[in-house]
Amino acid sequence: MKAVQFLGTVPRYLFSKAAGALTERAFYGPASGVVLRDVQEPRLPSANWVKVKTRYSGICGSDINLILLHDSPSSSPYVSFPFTFGHENCGTVVEVGANVDNVRVGQRVLVDPVLSCGPREIAEPCDFCKRGDYSLCQNFTEGIVSPGFAIGLCRDTGGGWGEFFVAHKSQVIPLDDDVTFEDAVVVDAFCSALHPVLRNFPDDRDTCLVMGAGVIGISVVAALRALGSRARVVVMAKYPFQAELARAFGADDVVCSRASADYFGDLAKTLGGKVLKPMVGKRIVQGGADVVFECVGSSTSIDDALRFTRSGGRMVLVGLAAFPKGVDWTPIWLNEITVRGSFWCGGETYEGRKTTTYRLAYELIKNGKVSLSRLLTHKFRVGDYKKAIEANLHKSASKVVKSAFEFD
Repeated sequence: MKAVQFLGTVPRYLFSKAAGALTERAFYGPASGVVLRDVQEPRLPSANWVKVKTRYSGICGSDINLILLHDSPSSSPYVSFPFTFGHENCGTVVEVGANVDNVRVGQRVLVDPVLSCGPREIAEPCDFCKRGDYSLCQNFTEGIVSPGFAIGLCRDTGGGWGEFFVAHKSQVIPLDDDVTFEDAVVVDAFCSALHPVLRNFPDDRDTCLVMGAGVIGISVVAALRALGSRARVVVMAKYPFQAELARAFGADDVVCSRASADYFGDLAKTLGGKVLKPMVGKRIVQGGADVVFECVGSSTSIDDALRFTRSGGRMVLVGLAAFPKGVDWTPIWLNEITVRGSFWCGGETYEGRKTTTYRLAYELIKNGKVSLSRLLTHKFRVGDYKKAIEANLHKSASKVVKSAFEFD
């Protein structure tokens, strides 16, 4: 089968790093570590696994970061090369192991990709998995499959940027007939927003600021409203098409940087804050939002998020951040701000019961609390992977919110 893989070899890494300074196409060109090639279908690692034929596999911001080699090399021990991209997956079961009784061949499924202790069949789960914090698992390099945080980062499982992948029976969620694949493929992005919202849920009297209106930022708005929050929600968007979607999903106010002569001043005014000019350097804000969800991960966005968090407030780092430069930490100690990180998804407590982010997201869709399919704006065939990458790199032109590879 054809699959887009990351080879993970040092020569290709060094070439892409050097040539990438001249052209971004070096990161996914013929000499890069990103290749489309023929690979064998993955095999079931044990009788507890199933094989899935991919219907859709999302293109995540983390995939683009990896392709551009923005990720810290310190994460490399937690993946195994070569791996097939694609962790945001849904499809149809085509093979089941002898011990699988929760799904059948021909069933449509959504797949929670995290390869924690359960899928790895670790006899004694780590303390984090015992309490449901699967994304913090301490055994991502152990067990019956090779190292990898998730399907799509492990050489044994395959990934959704190929026709087939395998998943442990605990990872598959059967889809009801009225839940579309188009809704299902956006669940992972929604989970990356739902997880930090659940763990930093605002009071109804609070003002929330969402920095960034890509699929994660819009999903933060959607998660707040799906969970019943009546907090005031302000969104900092880059493009007008993102601003429209943010309003459609429940934002009260949106500031669009591309449509503003002074987005910093406009955002401060919208939040009821006062702009102060220091002797030299960037302006600061007195006042701001009670909870800020930073969903971009860039140095500028992180720096802005800290400045727009009110004294005693919380800044939640949702966006992918590796080596931010030029971030002024002064607001953290001056305003006694709490900064919290949020990694992907995990175990959750909702309405007094234990669940997972993926299963709760599916429940919210099934019960009509949220619809995600309109976030899926672009579909590509896997043979056009370079076009898909470029569309995600140039969103002002492509107007991509969420894109996915589509298989028959």
